[in-house]
Amino acid sequence: MSIERLLLVVALVCCWLPQAGAAQPFDPFTAAGIDTAHVGRSLALDSRFTDQQGRSVRLGELLNGQPTLLVPLYYRCPNVCGAALSTLFSQLANQPYRLGRDFQVIAFSFDPREDVGAAREELAKLSQHWPALADEPGVHLLTGDASASQALADSIGFGYRFDPQQQQYAHSSAVAVVTGDGRLSRWLYGLGYQPSDLRLALTEAGQGKLGAIKEQLLLLCYHYDPQSGTYSSRIILLLQVAGVSTVLVLGLLILRAVRRERREAR
Repeated sequence: MSIERLLLVVALVCCWLPQAGAAQPFDPFTAAGIDTAHVGRSLALDSRFTDQQGRSVRLGELLNGQPTLLVPLYYRCPNVCGAALSTLFSQLANQPYRLGRDFQVIAFSFDPREDVGAAREELAKLSQHWPALADEPGVHLLTGDASASQALADSIGFGYRFDPQQQQYAHSSAVAVVTGDGRLSRWLYGLGYQPSDLRLALTEAGQGKLGAIKEQLLLLCYHYDPQSGTYSSRIILLLQVAGVSTVLVLGLLILRAVRRERREAR
């Protein structure tokens, strides 16, 4: 091989290497995640969307001082998004608070390709199981441009990314619980939360304005676990600690009694 051809091969290899290194495989685990450090922070309340009735709305105006369940998703998701909304409304049917009077539900699509038609289709599917949702003023299904969706998602620490190969979005399934003044209060993850988790999360987000005395007292007995996104009973935890402590104390007493008997035997 001549010097000229050798130099040409080296040049081609050098040009190809950066391109090969730049083509990183899509990693859905790093693309989709929730940053819990955003709990307590204000949402992007100035973000504007279009609701299922075609009206331009500002997020801050929709909150209306009520605790809100905020669901990030996209309506034509082929995977878990439809199940996430169905699970939410199923669990809401088993708790004492009334949708529209005590709290509201806001879902927003982070897919800028979706418009009001996608929101209406989703509402029609939900209304087949819960007919009252068709005219429920406390339910808002929003669509918007990429900047509005990204701003709102960033403000709650919700990560998502489009996979061009799969033509789908990588994202988590979760419900954000928002206070009436527009701050992120809690996250409820996946599809496994219970009606009691929703009730306690709404009571907490209500900041003393939502729930009777018994709901307020329940917060004293339950502890929120940010890892699982659920509430566990403090009483059960205390009983477990007390049980372990009792076993340890009894073990020490038995050990001391055995040693005393051995000394007396000697």
